Amino acid sequence: MKSHGKLSSKDRNRFSSSCCCSLVHSCSERANSTEKMKFEDLLLEIDGFGKFQILILFILCLPRMNLPMHFLLHNFLAATPSHHCAIPHQEAFVNLTMEEVLLISIPREPDGTFKSCEMFSQPQFHLLLNSSLQPENNSIIQECQHGWVYDHSQFTSTISTQWDLVCEQRGLNQATATFFFIGVTMGAVVFGYLSDRFGRKAMLLLSLVCAVIFGMLSAASVSYSMLAITRTLTGVALSGVSLIVLPLGMEWVDVEHRTFSGILTSMFWSIGNMLLAAVAYLVREWRWLLVAVTGPCLLSIVCLWWVPESARWLIANGKVKRAHRHLLRCARMNGRKDFAVSPEDLRRMTTDKKPGENYTYITLFRTPVLRKISLCSGTLWFGVAFSYYGMSMNLTGFGLNMYLSQFVFGFIEIPAKMIMYVLVNRVGRRQSEAWALILTGLCIGANIVIPKPFTPLRSAVAIMGKGFSEAAFTTAFLYTCELYPTVLRQNGMGYSSFMARLGGALAPLVFLLDEVWRSLPEVTYCGVAVCCGLVAFLLPETLHVRLPEGIEDIEKTQVKGPPQIGAPKGMPLQSLLK
Repeated sequence: MKSHGKLSSKDRNRFSSSCCCSLVHSCSERANSTEKMKFEDLLLEIDGFGKFQILILFILCLPRMNLPMHFLLHNFLAATPSHHCAIPHQEAFVNLTMEEVLLISIPREPDGTFKSCEMFSQPQFHLLLNSSLQPENNSIIQECQHGWVYDHSQFTSTISTQWDLVCEQRGLNQATATFFFIGVTMGAVVFGYLSDRFGRKAMLLLSLVCAVIFGMLSAASVSYSMLAITRTLTGVALSGVSLIVLPLGMEWVDVEHRTFSGILTSMFWSIGNMLLAAVAYLVREWRWLLVAVTGPCLLSIVCLWWVPESARWLIANGKVKRAHRHLLRCARMNGRKDFAVSPEDLRRMTTDKKPGENYTYITLFRTPVLRKISLCSGTLWFGVAFSYYGMSMNLTGFGLNMYLSQFVFGFIEIPAKMIMYVLVNRVGRRQSEAWALILTGLCIGANIVIPKPFTPLRSAVAIMGKGFSEAAFTTAFLYTCELYPTVLRQNGMGYSSFMARLGGALAPLVFLLDEVWRSLPEVTYCGVAVCCGLVAFLLPETLHVRLPEGIEDIEKTQVKGPPQIGAPKGMPLQSLLK
């Protein structure tokens, strides 16, 4: 009789085989689980928003704060004070007051002010007897022949007064901003590609160094041509800063705090906006003004030493050892000493990529979902920047002092961003972006029909429009970072920034359309903002959706990622776009 406490040889073999299969199956499941682990899961282990992330965000806010000082510098750099034609042989009129000399030498506008670009060919002494008389013969009126005289009560000097960029040369004055944004447009293409190829931090450092060099060269310009070239190159350099700062910070932050970090970073743009008003008020000479707004880049270069490369980018590009070092540093600073992920685990997270394969801007248009995202986001960014800079560069059009306008326009952006922080988490990115841009256009359109004498009402509507415009800009940055996968994020941001800077480059030139019809610039800004806002409805929602790592995450599915582990899967982006 066999004992019940022992197994037969056949049973022992069956039990051994079963245990082995179970062990192999368990190991296989564990390997698959590690292989499928995303960077968001790593952030949960090292604390996705601890001291480490806060330090990075605040350091990156320094260059962010410096950006509007250059992007909106045109308002003060190229300001045109009141002026009139220089009067030759003025010493011959020693018995006349300055007002009487102007009366016999300069024709008047219908509102009684002296014209800026015309003069009488001969003194009209009869106007001293009756100043209301009009010249009997328009042939005695000619363009300025001896240069211009400028009112220096507000500005010691600007590029307008330096090189007489008024009247027939007015277009060159406006083109200064266009040259800068052409540089920003080119820089978006260059740095978008380079930062995806060589890393975020290295390209950010290169951008800041070049910004300092070309900014100082701009201040030393000896001709308009030199200024145009150096401002264009400054735009190229600062485009890298604009493009890299936000994604570099957000790639270290978990899903739960992504919106907060994006809004926080953009807050410093508004602070820079207000600081520009203060700096321009204190520094009235254009060369020293350029030095004053370029200097802070040196501080950003020094502080960048404490900012690590994006671990998300390092893993996506197979540089797992460097990523592991940064992750360990992050875990230690955040008090997560039990972090035990090995470089081998990180290697299994590397996005599938064929040997020698490089992602380019063309990749953005190769697959159907990514192509639709790229086309819609490009159109959206054009409208956002076109309307934003259209309003920001019209400081004198709403009845306020230009320094006060600059400060108020910057201040109103802060509550606008706070409201957007709530809205993008409640109603989503898509709805917030679309309606912010549409309302911007409607505010611009409202000021077309409000009469000029209603200065307080026009100012209030303009301030509201500026708030909506900044809300659209802030959401666009956050939204675009979430739409593109890690392997293409900087290419996507570069392309979007290219379209935005194209809008920014065209915005100053639209002011010249007032010679065709006085309200045509405002009508143009209004129409573009509303149309581009409608395009935003075609984009997918990204609220609580994990950042995609590879193109396959965009084309197939994208997993939702609230802060807790085991979050439910989200809807495929493919279905959201249908």
